[in-house]
Amino acid sequence: MSRILVTVALLCASLQAQVTGASIAATTEPSVVIRSVNPVIEWNRTLLVILRTAGAQPPTIHSTRSFAILHASIFDAVNNIDGTYSPYLVRLPNVSRLASQAAAADQAAHDVLVALYPAFQTTLDTELQQDLAQIPEGQDKTDGVTVGQTVAAQILAFRSTDGANVTPPPFVPGNQPGDYQFTPPNFAPADFTQWPQVTPFAIARADEFRPGPPPQLTSDEYTKVFNEVMSLGFITSTTRTPEQTLIGTFWNGNIQDFWNEIAQTAALGHHLGLAQSARLFALLNISLADSTIALFEAKYNYRFWRPVTAIELAGDDGNPNTNPNPNWLPLTTKTAPDPSYPGAHSTISRAGAEVLKFYFGDQFTFDVTSESLQGAKRHFTSFSAAAQEAGLSRIYAGQHFRTDHIAGKGLGERVAESITDTILLPR
Repeated sequence: MSRILVTVALLCASLQAQVTGASIAATTEPSVVIRSVNPVIEWNRTLLVILRTAGAQPPTIHSTRSFAILHASIFDAVNNIDGTYSPYLVRLPNVSRLASQAAAADQAAHDVLVALYPAFQTTLDTELQQDLAQIPEGQDKTDGVTVGQTVAAQILAFRSTDGANVTPPPFVPGNQPGDYQFTPPNFAPADFTQWPQVTPFAIARADEFRPGPPPQLTSDEYTKVFNEVMSLGFITSTTRTPEQTLIGTFWNGNIQDFWNEIAQTAALGHHLGLAQSARLFALLNISLADSTIALFEAKYNYRFWRPVTAIELAGDDGNPNTNPNPNWLPLTTKTAPDPSYPGAHSTISRAGAEVLKFYFGDQFTFDVTSESLQGAKRHFTSFSAAAQEAGLSRIYAGQHFRTDHIAGKGLGERVAESITDTILLPR
């Protein structure tokens, strides 16, 4: 069994115990484990396993932050030895070029994940021990471990005051047409209300690339997008095709997880080495994290209502061409508990696609698996096609207007282009 499969098996077998703080014992001997995946992808997969564990992710902390801290730390640890690119944050003096890059990456990743998910420490410790056991003993290994420890500590300290851990302020809905309201059937309170104030990882300000406002309720544009989602997004729609229904449910879940898996496929398909993989995943996840900060800044600035509210209250919107339906619910029944404009799936997907296009070009053939539909796969021949489908899926699911999708695409593109143009540049 490969090294990564052993780790995933350990994680999956002990998830519940770990969330409650219990420890587990190692079940494999490091001497018989073969490492088949580079450390960047290995630890990315480990984080994905953690994030898909019920109760593991704090509900008020967006997981894009965890991805970005993990991969910024791996990148700076490797790059302090390799030296090919400008550092993200940490520049250490007198680092030996012979230090083990793999040891640095492993140690940095371990230390970050233990700090962010302390309930998983036992399994993470086991994973680190197995990784380090495959690196020859000596000064180079010791130096690599030291670099990883130092980088992780500095980046964790830097992000400890970024505003993510503050108590989210309560959201009080407005009472005017177009104002975001808590949505049926569960009327969940608004989430991530503190996220507009979180310090970005790379862009200058959360509002640096804020899109223009959503359409006026009496405009022809609003009428068009209202009627589209009312028809296509209805839970029992007769106009949504079977393919659109599949797409609307396929992309349910944490969209950042999808793009990290797409990046894993692309990195393996292009046989990236450690330094290149570290840079790719750092650029990707810093872009996803800053896109998330930017989209929540825009959402809570405009506070635009979701389709389910708009359709139920259409009789009060001042637009004679929009008709109310008090019994309307989206395909997915529940609506994400935050304002509609811009769309998160569209923003994050476009940012992810832009980074991957920057690295590999747009044309790449790959499959995507679903977090919500067991065994379902979608096939694509370009990153942009996957991003477009992910964004449109929210219209078919009744979650978003097309104008949310368009604004999100533009926001994600601008954030990602800014990041790939300004950080982690070749020396």
